[in-house]
This record gives sequence, structure tokens and C-alpha cells, in this order.
Amino acid sequence: MSDIKKAVLAYSGGLDTSVILKWLQDTYQCEVVTFTADVGQGEELEPARAKALKMGIAADNIYIDDLREEFVRDFVFPMFRANTVYEGEYLLGTSIARPLIAKRLIEIAAMTNSQAISHGATGKGNDQVRFELGAYALNPNIKVIAPWREWDLLSREKLMAYAEKHGIPVEMKHKQGGSPYSMDANLLHISYEGRHLEDPAAEAEESMWRWTVSPEKAPDAAEYLDLEYVKGDIVALNGTKLSPAQVLAKLNELGGKHGIGRLDLVENRYVGMKSRGCYETPGGTIMLKAHRAIESITLDREVAHLKDDLMPRYASMIYNGYWWSPERLAIQTLIDHTQASVNGWVRVKLYKGNVIVVGRDSKTDSLFDSSIATFEDDKGAYDQKDAAGFIKLNALRMRIAANLKGRK
Repeated sequence: MSDIKKAVLAYSGGLDTSVILKWLQDTYQCEVVTFTADVGQGEELEPARAKALKMGIAADNIYIDDLREEFVRDFVFPMFRANTVYEGEYLLGTSIARPLIAKRLIEIAAMTNSQAISHGATGKGNDQVRFELGAYALNPNIKVIAPWREWDLLSREKLMAYAEKHGIPVEMKHKQGGSPYSMDANLLHISYEGRHLEDPAAEAEESMWRWTVSPEKAPDAAEYLDLEYVKGDIVALNGTKLSPAQVLAKLNELGGKHGIGRLDLVENRYVGMKSRGCYETPGGTIMLKAHRAIESITLDREVAHLKDDLMPRYASMIYNGYWWSPERLAIQTLIDHTQASVNGWVRVKLYKGNVIVVGRDSKTDSLFDSSIATFEDDKGAYDQKDAAGFIKLNALRMRIAANLKGRK
């Protein structure tokens, strides 16, 4: 007899988590609480409530939470303050949503006196690591049930057979094969994996992409966009004040319209394998380019270089599930400290898959001094003769080495 009396399930209402719900009831003989997170995936979530009710879940054990503002404000924006990119390309759209879902799972477990949480991540992927590291960091005593590591339902056919046997309602798209891709969407991105994409030499089908037009079909006229920054975060677009979630939604709309943000990537997964995925991150692509532009005039050179040194490690922490770790929190404190001066505006031009910075300014924090940087007469603001001593001092060690080589 299991000592788990109640478990909170991260529940989408799809085939996998519907099977898990019934499997938990049968295998653990426990009461199940369902949690469905709205992080901007663009799907109607109320059907998940109806399916949970149909499967015997009490109404007060069904949680459907709108987390879009929290997601962008407390997870996406802090990540972009660091200009975060994994392996030079990936903007971590899936990775950054997982710590928020883990946080909410733990909160609901506490509210409902549940002893365990459960998720539908497979035993092959990164998400199992992200969910569970986050959960243990927030509640070290929580029990985690990962069905894909326990059951023998390791194929779609077996899942379908289990659903049919137990009377679990399955949508027609599942019966007909559904999408040819495994997809994950939130306000930051949409990802595609599996099937056709498992051949890394095969070009993704144009019909796959959902958020962006191809650059070839993007408008022939460029569009200009002004982004206003306060302490490293975007607070307004073209003069209109917006909430964090509204900012990202609008940037996605504009970026998608101009064919911005497509990525075809073979990445190194935490569990050791290489995996090919395609991503659409139109808003994030604009944010990354614009944020670097405003930092270029507001950050001290060495502070900017320090941030660049730390970024790959910070990106790996997020990718590998260490959002709640002390090292990520420590680096975030440093990053946020640097953003106090990142105030001003950036103007970008959106054109056929490109984000082109065409202007930036900060009336309060700009370190750009035109009287020094000018190629015209600077009236003594900068003494070129000073460079001679600097160059000689920095060349000294190389001159010594060259002289030694010459004597040999």
C-alpha cells in the first residue's frame, strides 16, 4: 500500500497526461489533483477541466492558472537581462517555463496537503530533470512520480490501447495520428521535435511553422519599432506602456509577421544525447538584439565583458534545470545589479527575417561621449599621445618573448 494519499499532476488534458491520471489512480490508489498552467501556449484550457471532471476529479481539485504575466516578468525578463543564449543559438523557450511550473506544482501540493507531484516528461528528455530539480529545491521532501520511468507504456500505440481499455476519451487528432511533431508552446516560443525532424539532414517543411512567415513571404516594406527600457526590461513599445506579457505577445506578432526568429538546431541535451529541434522565437529574437543595443551605451566595458563571460554558464544552468540553485540566484543578483543603469530606448528595423538596430539613446545613463569619440577636432578632449605608453606597456611581454626567440 502506497503512503501517497494525494498527488498533484501537471495535466494538459492530452493523451499522455490523461493516461497518467488514470494510471495514478489505479497504481497508487491516490486522490489526484490536476494542475494546468497557462503560460501563453495559445490553446483553450477549459477542455482540460471538462476532461478531468469526466475522469472523476473533484472540482476543487482542478487548478487552471493563468501564469502568463508571472512567466514573463519573473522568468523571461530576468533571463534576457543576461542576454542568455544556449550553445550560441537557443533562446531557452522550453527550459525557462519549467521552473515556474515546478514552483506552482509545489505550491498546489502544499495547499492541498499532497505528498507527491507527477509529470508527463519522458525518461529521455531534459524536462524530467528541470521539473524535478526545481521541485526538490523548493520542497526537499516532496515525492516525485515519473510514470515514464515506471510503466511499460513506452509507445503511442500502447498509450492508445490503455486509453481505449479504460474508457479514457481521446481526441480525434490522436486517433488519426495527430501532428507529425512533438510540440511545446508558451509566450516565448514554440518548439518542434520528432518524426520528420529526426533526420538532421532533412529540411523542415514550410507547413510546420506556425508563428512566422518565411522571410521570402515577409512584407517588402520594413517596419520600425521603438522599445523603451527601464532597468533592463522593456516597458513600452512605440510609446505605448505595456505589461511584460503584453510586450512579448506584441513582439511575437510583429516578429512573426516579418519572418523573424526561426531556428533549426542540433543541441546537446543534459542527458547526454544530441537532439534536433526547430524553434520559433520571434519576440525573444527582437528582445535579445535590442537589449544588447541599449547595454552598448549604458554599461561599463568591463561590466559588459564580465556579463558575457558569465552568460554561457548562466544559460547552461537554465537549460539543465538549475533555475532555483544558489549559483543561479547569485549570478542573477549580479546581473540585476548591472541593470540599474540600463535605461533608455532602442529603435530596430524589422525586415525579412532580420532585426536591425538603427538607433539607441539614454538621456540619463549613456556612457557614449561624442566629444571624445568624434573623428573631428575634439578640442583636446582626448590626447592621442597617451596611446603610445599604453601600447608599449602592453607590448612589453611580447617584445621580451620575441627577443628571446631571436637569440635562440
